Amino acid sequence: MATPNILDVYNKWNKFSFGKRLFSWFFSKWAPYFQTIKPLILELRPGYCEVLIKKRKIVQNHIGTVHVIAICNGLEMAMGAVSEATIPKHLRWIPKGMELEYTAKAGSDIRCVADIDGKEWLEGDFLVPVTAYDENDVVVVKGTIKLWVSLKPKKEST
Repeated sequence: MATPNILDVYNKWNKFSFGKRLFSWFFSKWAPYFQTIKPLILELRPGYCEVLIKKRKIVQNHIGTVHVIAICNGLEMAMGAVSEATIPKHLRWIPKGMELEYTAKAGSDIRCVADIDGKEWLEGDFLVPVTAYDENDVVVVKGTIKLWVSLKPKKEST
């Protein structure tokens, strides 16, 4: 049985009033560390994903801003969702590294965006631009997540 395309699942569940919350919970179960930020996927389409992290005590640091590691987690979730929604079926990916700049204090809810719209998937290193914004659209973190993209192994016929 084939695994359903993540974008198909998102679009199907998004028809319900609680669909985004349910899909976000489902997706964060796939990689359980994402549960630590209680993410909400606001938008997912080919080439673009936006994840919301609410400013809650559990994700704050000692100065009361959203901890950068929580933001990195949100950025990685956005990257993972957009990658799964966009990568051609014959390819696979795995994270290889992350290079980020912390550009401002994160004193509010944070939107984590991964935008690869128009980028062509090729084997080898693939850079995913990621940006985190506060509620005033100020960039608080920006950078890239490097993926290693390779061919999926051929399945043996039985």
